[in-house]
Amino acid sequence: MNFSIQQYPFDNNLESEIIENHHQFLNWPLVYFLEENKTKEAYVGETTDVLNRLKAHSKTEKKQRLNTVNLIVSDRFNKSATLDVESNLIKYISADGKYSLQNGNLGISNHQFYQKKEVYWEQFKNIWSELQSMGIARHSLDAIDNSDLFKYSPYKSLSREQIGGLKMILQCLLDDQAKVSLIEGGAGTGKSILAIFLFKLLKTDLSDFNYSDFDEEDKILFHLLELVKEKFNGHLNMALVIPMTSFRETISNVFKNIKGLSSKMVIGPSDITKQKYDLLIVDEGHRLRRRQNLVNYKSFDDAFKRVNLDPNNYDELDLVDYGSKKAIIFYDWLQSIKPTDVSTDKFEILKKKESTIVRKLKTQFRVKGGNEYVEFIHQLFDGTINSEKTKAVFGFYDFKLFDDLNEMINQIKIKEIQMGLSRMVAGFAWEWISKKDKSKLDIVIDDISLQWNNTEIDWVNSANAINEVGCIHTTQGYDLNYTGVIIGPEFDYDFINEKFIVNKENYKDKGGKNTIKDEQVLLNYVTNIYKTILLRGIEGTYIYVCNPNLRKYFAQVVPSFENSKDEVKTYSIIDTPNEFSVPYYDLEIAAGQFSDLQSVQEVKFIELKNITNLSEYFVCKVVGESMNKVIPNGSLCLFKKYSGGNRNGLITLVEGSDIFDNETEAHYTIKEYSSKKVINDDGWHHEEIILKPLSTKSFKPIVLRDEETINFKVIGVFEKTL
Repeated sequence: MNFSIQQYPFDNNLESEIIENHHQFLNWPLVYFLEENKTKEAYVGETTDVLNRLKAHSKTEKKQRLNTVNLIVSDRFNKSATLDVESNLIKYISADGKYSLQNGNLGISNHQFYQKKEVYWEQFKNIWSELQSMGIARHSLDAIDNSDLFKYSPYKSLSREQIGGLKMILQCLLDDQAKVSLIEGGAGTGKSILAIFLFKLLKTDLSDFNYSDFDEEDKILFHLLELVKEKFNGHLNMALVIPMTSFRETISNVFKNIKGLSSKMVIGPSDITKQKYDLLIVDEGHRLRRRQNLVNYKSFDDAFKRVNLDPNNYDELDLVDYGSKKAIIFYDWLQSIKPTDVSTDKFEILKKKESTIVRKLKTQFRVKGGNEYVEFIHQLFDGTINSEKTKAVFGFYDFKLFDDLNEMINQIKIKEIQMGLSRMVAGFAWEWISKKDKSKLDIVIDDISLQWNNTEIDWVNSANAINEVGCIHTTQGYDLNYTGVIIGPEFDYDFINEKFIVNKENYKDKGGKNTIKDEQVLLNYVTNIYKTILLRGIEGTYIYVCNPNLRKYFAQVVPSFENSKDEVKTYSIIDTPNEFSVPYYDLEIAAGQFSDLQSVQEVKFIELKNITNLSEYFVCKVVGESMNKVIPNGSLCLFKKYSGGNRNGLITLVEGSDIFDNETEAHYTIKEYSSKKVINDDGWHHEEIILKPLSTKSFKPIVLRDEETINFKVIGVFEKTL
């Protein structure tokens, strides 16, 4: 390791301990982590003057509650590197959930510097693994990346565009003439992140900000924040309003785990009239409701009765105006999906008021296809796409059209195993009969039968979500890694008139169609639904289209799954190696000799194209069903030789005298790897290694403990099936 983490009591002896043990780092960039293990409070910082910085902390009341300091030192650190490690630690420690951070959320920058990705990100991953072994961190970085606490954490670095919006909002709070800040932005432009960032910013004590490292932009924001705090005497009675029940529950859980915030601060629109607020921040403002077409309207009516307003003549946008001195509303008219939503005309009137300040967010952050992909989706559904152009490709974004629904379901399940948060989502073209009878299946397409989501609350994170299909109501506001979108029989394309059409009979959301007489209005809502769910997937989006005409329209410009695979589909097995080949080992022959694969005599070779650094790879045939969710029985698989590093969560080929695989009847196995470490005076060692099957059938994990973990080797890491 090119770093070390040393732990000391945060007391009067600390200075002499540091001088004695770390004299070479007294004026060197380093990172520190202050903690108190009982209350689980912590603070992350970086400095080039460790003695004076920690001495200053020891004089502040909040830091005095912390009793242990962990110094992270490395001769590879420079100022940019320590700022980056500090920023990453703040983001990941806060989302790990074990500690509640005293840090403010301003000044967390996304620093760019030489070898940031090549060297320092790898170093941070090793630092995190060490913190896990010390019991400071609990979850893996991959697991945290998929958590709501990380995705919606207020500890984010903001873009220039978001910073501009933040300045405008703070200036609005200072302007006595300004009543509303309306922040417009499409799906994935970071509206929810900005709303949560702002809430945390306004609820944080000024003394918790590490403004010694603020850049000019931070200093301007901090000054505006100081003025706002002064204007409201340091206390703003405020709430975050989220109209959708499912997403509101998710953000409530996020707030519960952030110091200074509470789940009670997240409310629904019907709660607005229970008290008066200095400030209401409204996320997903396009989902505020009016009474038109509402089915369950008791809580809606009760909210208006509390303030003597007629619910038939007012809507929830009026409640926001009535219940607050000032309001910040995040809004995207393209995500309005049903007639119960407040009309776009009402928002247009609001925009024209002198007391309203409008700001637009344009940069897209969610999908890795970027703004080009977002623009493509809008053009595709607006009918402005050039059908004569080549198939759409957006860098490494995985965008495919499927002819086989079963194949798309299988691919989404594979992505779920590989990276999590991969879900099937469909348009509302089937009745939800399983809501009353869990044994019933809702979505029937040819010989495939599926079930809608079993829960309306936080379905994306529910246990059985991978085996169910979500809808717009259970996914709007959420980020997914992969989305498999079923475009139902209610939506089609007319090639003669060159326009989209909607079949009202096939659209099953009664609340979304009952009062609509104009077919174009319904078409607009359905189009918005599909645009919205096609912008959920961070890594990729898969599409299956029920109607043949619409599928043909999409196929003109959307790459086909069958025709776009870049995996090698043909290969030849040869007896002698060449410049394009990798070794192909028979596992039964090689067993017991993996420590030196090149010494195995019975070796053939496989020619592969589009693979660089061929010397790092080998191929094995995997027999058995214990990994069939990822590796079908009998598959030829490409492995990368293991050369060190964290392997938690990876599929590995392992060998050991205490391993016995019932399928291979040998002392090697291929399973998903995870381990638990313990640390003591002699260093660290494995307490337990778990080799987990990923199968549709019943297989037990292989668990190695204590001495069993010693005679054990990781031979290779699974790359893909050939």
